[in-house]
This record gives sequence, structure tokens and C-alpha cells, in this order.
Amino acid sequence: MSTPTTAVAPLTTQDAEALVEAARRAAEAAGVTVSITVLDAGGHLLAFRRDDRAVLISGETSTRKAYTALQLNAPTADLVDAVQPGGLFHTLPTALDRPLLFIAGGVPVHRDGRLIGAIGVGGGAPEQDHSFATAAVEALV
Repeated sequence: MSTPTTAVAPLTTQDAEALVEAARRAAEAAGVTVSITVLDAGGHLLAFRRDDRAVLISGETSTRKAYTALQLNAPTADLVDAVQPGGLFHTLPTALDRPLLFIAGGVPVHRDGRLIGAIGVGGGAPEQDHSFATAAVEALV
């Protein structure tokens, strides 16, 4: 006899926009210009925003951070040591077609204990990007 599973609402466009806005407010309060990417559980883009003055590469880094957090279901801040020589994922960044980025700023998004997407923030120092992404996830109702 199988156990029934409870459906978990997916990450919506409204959720994604709320995540972007919360991360943007946190970055603005810190005086940092950033790019923010939100992906759904399938890795598809739901929302993206780049501040006018954010460095151009921050758009790419925010997307790669979100993708990495989604694929490994872990904050990228927790994975930095794993890709160092001798680390568990040392060869992983070069083993895949889609590039991963092991720099703090990517955070998975869960609902009722299930992975429903991820947010990535780029443009500030890695610790700042992580704090902005974390603040956004914590603000999501």
C-alpha cells in the first residue's frame, strides 16, 4: 500500500517577484548594487533583475549561483570548501555542461520541506550576496 503524498504548491511568478523585491531591499539597505535571479524547481527562469549600476557579470553569477543551489539543494556558501582540491566536489565544476558556481549567494527555496526553486544574488561580496538571498527566502511567506 502506497503512502499518499501531499502536493506542494510550486514557486509562482508572484513568489519570484517577492523574492526579488526582498533581496533588492536588503541590498539597497546595504548600499550594494546587485543582480537577482529566481529559478523554479526545473531550473527555469521565473524572475531576473539587475540594478542599473551593478557590474554586468553579476547577472551571470546570480544565475549560476541560483542554478548551483537548486541542483545541489544547498546554499552555495556551504559548498565553497567542497570544490577545493581534495574536496568532495573538486571536479564537479568542470564535469557538467551547465556551469555551476561555488561562490556564496545562491540559496535553495523550500516549501513544506520540498525544494521548489532557488535564488541567486551577485554583485556584492560573497557574504553580502548570501545575506541578501537568505533575507529574501526568509521573507517569503
